[in-house]
Amino acid sequence: MRAALVRRALQMIAFSAIGVLALITVFIVREGAPVLYKTGVGHFLFGGAWRPLEGEFGIWPMIVGSTVVTIGALAIGVPLALACAIVLAELAPPRARALLKPTIELLAGIPSVVYGFMGVVLLVPWIREHLGGPGPSVLAASVILGIMIMPTIIGISIDALQAVPRSYREGSRALGATEWQTIRMVVLPAARSGLVAAVILGMGRALGETMAVIMVAGNSVRVPHAITDPVRTLTANIALEMGYASGDHARALFATAIVLFVIVMALNSLASLARRRPRRRTRRPLWRRALGALSRGAR
Repeated sequence: MRAALVRRALQMIAFSAIGVLALITVFIVREGAPVLYKTGVGHFLFGGAWRPLEGEFGIWPMIVGSTVVTIGALAIGVPLALACAIVLAELAPPRARALLKPTIELLAGIPSVVYGFMGVVLLVPWIREHLGGPGPSVLAASVILGIMIMPTIIGISIDALQAVPRSYREGSRALGATEWQTIRMVVLPAARSGLVAAVILGMGRALGETMAVIMVAGNSVRVPHAITDPVRTLTANIALEMGYASGDHARALFATAIVLFVIVMALNSLASLARRRPRRRTRRPLWRRALGALSRGAR
């Protein structure tokens, strides 16, 4: 009887989370759909400019800004995060791993405003003095977001690498492979789905960040042409103007939230599919092909 009550309580909690998500979706769509219908989805996404006082709502500059900032953050954060995860999961001593992994995970709990403040105080003046431009720019936002997404990618990547069975490594070393050959040809291919999921989730974190981007990006509503140009992202646009928007202006911000919501949901779905990707039966897995190549080289 008690177990049944606990099971039903947990089911109600799970369904309540789904219900809250459904209510948020319905509310955002109800508020933003009229502007999408009035201006047209194509014109709202790809045409026009953002002039709320003139009744013109086009989010193309913000879409470009979010895209370039996210790509820059991935270019900075992903190589460093994957390298750190490989070192901690495969090469670091157990004591160092036990000390460094919780420390890196704590970085994910630092408020984004702290990262933004450090960017304003340290990074923005350096860019202004050495690279030119106003300082707040695509480069500043990319560096800050690249640092912010690293704990997420590192944590998930370490879990994915440690989930690779120990027998894979032992078999590779028994065939004469070095430590780096084992990591490159056996461990990384076997953990590929988890690593891809980590990168996609990091991309979602970079795309959805607001406060730090507002502080270091410059918030200029125009398409950037250089990494030192100021830029405004979708999230920054909503946060900056929602406080005083009304009428069609407020509905346009909700329509922007619909676009952002769809993008983030698509990224989360891709991450889930990557982590649950079934193995192909028509082709040998990469780690088996790597072991075969090492075996042929040993012979």
